[in-house]
Amino acid sequence: MAVALARLGVPARLLARIADDMLGRRIREHLTVNGVQLDHAVAAAEQTSLAMVAVGPDGGASYDFRVTGTADWQWTADELDGALDGPVVALHSGSLALTTPPGAAVLRELISRAAASVTISYDPNCRPLLMGEPAGVLPGVHELLAVADVVKVSAEDLEWLVPGTSPQDVIEDWLARGPAIVAVTLGGEGVLAGTASGVRTRRPGVPVTVIDTVGAGDTFSAALLAGLHRRGLLGAAARPALRGVDAETFDALLDEAALAAAITCSRRGADPPTADDLLSRRPG
Repeated sequence: MAVALARLGVPARLLARIADDMLGRRIREHLTVNGVQLDHAVAAAEQTSLAMVAVGPDGGASYDFRVTGTADWQWTADELDGALDGPVVALHSGSLALTTPPGAAVLRELISRAAASVTISYDPNCRPLLMGEPAGVLPGVHELLAVADVVKVSAEDLEWLVPGTSPQDVIEDWLARGPAIVAVTLGGEGVLAGTASGVRTRRPGVPVTVIDTVGAGDTFSAALLAGLHRRGLLGAAARPALRGVDAETFDALLDEAALAAAITCSRRGADPPTADDLLSRRPG
């Protein structure tokens, strides 16, 4: 997510606990080369988490994890002091960071406090192997929806989280809980989305040859935030304008995000596009 934002020309600060081991140093180098700000990253004593990815014939990804006692989850309140100092207009989080103790509670508290001053972006990004039962996860999702402004969720996530519920019904339910924008990504079928002011839309997918889907969802969220940033729709002061975004602007935002995600799917690994990549592929 941070790399995708930086490649799109948006200043991105990563709040992360990064280990001083071989994998951690590789992560730091990758982030630094891509222009991600690491001045608020923590040099963690624990080892780096390991995620293993298998890509199927259709480009879909499945995951396995080695995360017990690793660096990512050990946040303390002191480590997040000053995390939002300076010209921060939005905070994004989701997935395992918000469900894995002991750090999840600390990050949720940060998000709750930050909602007074910045746009909150949230992606449940479910990982069933590590999150437990959906019934135990859903109340925490609802808690975050109450403070979130921009929410992206995949249809695959919803199949696990709220089985039998249509994306349209999820959009209506989740918008009623507080967000300005809820977008449900449908893979190659595009995206369904709605706004607090009553805009409802479906945008088509972008045809590409899918190499793998790793990073597509994060790229979608990053491109959506980048589009909002360019239009001056991030930050607490812009919240009324964000909630009232018009249909034409909303469609343009979703189309940009879908295009960015499609480009990522056309490449091996999590390799999100630059702003120039998007410009060269944009119709017209």
